[in-house]
Amino acid sequence: MIDNIKRINEFKEKDYQKIFGIKKITFDKMLELLNEAYRIEYIRGGYLPKLSILDKLVIMLSYYCNYRIMKNTTFDYAVSKSTICESVKWVEDILIKSKDFSLPKKRELINNIDIEVVLVDVTECEIG
Repeated sequence: MIDNIKRINEFKEKDYQKIFGIKKITFDKMLELLNEAYRIEYIRGGYLPKLSILDKLVIMLSYYCNYRIMKNTTFDYAVSKSTICESVKWVEDILIKSKDFSLPKKRELINNIDIEVVLVDVTECEIG
């Protein structure tokens, strides 16, 4: 299993941008928001999650920034694909609800961009 606490502590400021595509201050803000959401969600107790909040954030950022497939991530963290998927979804939902990290609405993007070429990446599609 990957020790993200140790790895993150060794990061330099520029490493965040290279590896996750965001600045350290943004990473720290996301992590703080997720920790608070987790604290509120599990204030009455419940099952301990298989992945730490830091792991979930790193997985989600790796998924989006590096297009890492979930099957490979399951190997690194020794959890099921559904656990990885649920973790990514949980992080997405918390960040979107915060309004600090939401993207412009689809109509705003369409009105502001002239699209000449569309490229579709279908490498994650499973074959039946």
